[in-house]
Amino acid sequence: MARGRKPDFLTIDGALTKAPAAPSWLPIHAKAEWRRIMPRLVQGGRIANHELSTVEDYCLCVARKREAEAILQAEGLTYLSPTGELKRRPETTILKEAIEASRRLASELGLTPAARAKNKGGAATDDDDDALGSI
Repeated sequence: MARGRKPDFLTIDGALTKAPAAPSWLPIHAKAEWRRIMPRLVQGGRIANHELSTVEDYCLCVARKREAEAILQAEGLTYLSPTGELKRRPETTILKEAIEASRRLASELGLTPAARAKNKGGAATDDDDDALGSI
């Protein structure tokens, strides 16, 4: 039984055909990220209306990363507490958590090279060459 080459990506059921505008409540950096990634997600047929909250979450994480990094660049990694101790700024934790969350969400959305290599599509197809198809 010849297997043949499978398509690299299949569009998902209910995929958006036009990129929606970024929600007005998103911060400026989040809106910029939305405008950067949304056309690629829509063009590839990789995003449906019910998944837009995941895109919002990802864009918020990117915005938080940028905000925390801007503060760290301006203020430094540490500060002197009222008791005279040198402490790590809270923005370091915010930055770390935002980086971790944005990586996870980027992977879920297929925005990383590794995720794109793994993602072979979301829609089920009729594949007579599939060994499990007759089960």
